[in-house]
Amino acid sequence: MQTKTDVKTKFTKETYLYWYELMLLLRRFEEKAGQLYGMQKIRGFCHLYIGQEAIAAGAMTATKPDDKFITAYRDHGLALAKGISANACMAELYGKATGCSKGKGGSMHFFSVEHSFYGGHGIVGAQIGTGAGLAFAEQYKGTDNVAVCFFGDGAARQGILHETFNMAMLWKLPVIFVCENNMYAMGTSVERTSNVLDIYKLSNAYEMPSDTIDGMSCEAVHEGFERAVKRARAGEGPTLLEVKTYRYRGHSMSDPAKYRTKEEVEDYKEQDPINQVLKVIQKNKWATEAEIEAINDKVKKEVEDCVQFAEESPWPSDDELLKDVYIQEDYPFIVD
Repeated sequence: MQTKTDVKTKFTKETYLYWYELMLLLRRFEEKAGQLYGMQKIRGFCHLYIGQEAIAAGAMTATKPDDKFITAYRDHGLALAKGISANACMAELYGKATGCSKGKGGSMHFFSVEHSFYGGHGIVGAQIGTGAGLAFAEQYKGTDNVAVCFFGDGAARQGILHETFNMAMLWKLPVIFVCENNMYAMGTSVERTSNVLDIYKLSNAYEMPSDTIDGMSCEAVHEGFERAVKRARAGEGPTLLEVKTYRYRGHSMSDPAKYRTKEEVEDYKEQDPINQVLKVIQKNKWATEAEIEAINDKVKKEVEDCVQFAEESPWPSDDELLKDVYIQEDYPFIVD
């Protein structure tokens, strides 16, 4: 088995600095979102990505901008990673017109076709079928783009997963199914919901290739994604990746997370992906302490600026209420 030390020699200084800055932005943005939620600046549901940043970082370096990403309601981190600005993301959390969904989607429904980010879906497991649909569209158009469909361990219990797996394998769709297994579906552990504890094994019934990955390691995530992406682009069909990760906060802002011990949380914090990447940078002397501090300050300012942007942005106008809900077209074959 390849150790983390062995893997790290394969990546460049630029990759590690990119991973560090991206993950730091995700972490600081989410921390600020949590703070603002407590101040009632952000309302409704809010699910933070804190602890899972290595998945977004590793996925980004193994894919290309035109690859389609779709995920569940814990979507802030992946949206930022795909290039949606912190301004547009924070404004959406505020419900402002300048948000990435015009202030009408909120925390669970970030969206940007421009950045190949297709949500942000509140219905558990719904994005699994839609993710395969995105892949079908790319296959139909003859591109070499892949669709990356993220879902949680709880969504792995939904029937749509099995229906979609069957069709994706039958049609050899260029889709990567990614189970972000953070061990708890809301407050219920995997052990209490399934006899199959290794979620990657769910693909066996469909003869779909699968892999299990350390989701606290950017290197491991990148390599797992790289293998799956290569298969998809070559026309060899889908892959299921079980990425074992951990969220440091509760399922949502209303979750006190009393179902976990403090020792368990602290144990995972010792594997913190941001600290792991920073250690590699420091060990290889790829950045001075002043340069690292400059990155920290840059991210801090970006988050502060996005809050100011959200605060100063206008609310959606009343005439926006029914827009973007339905598209009405006149079809000659429809008879009243």
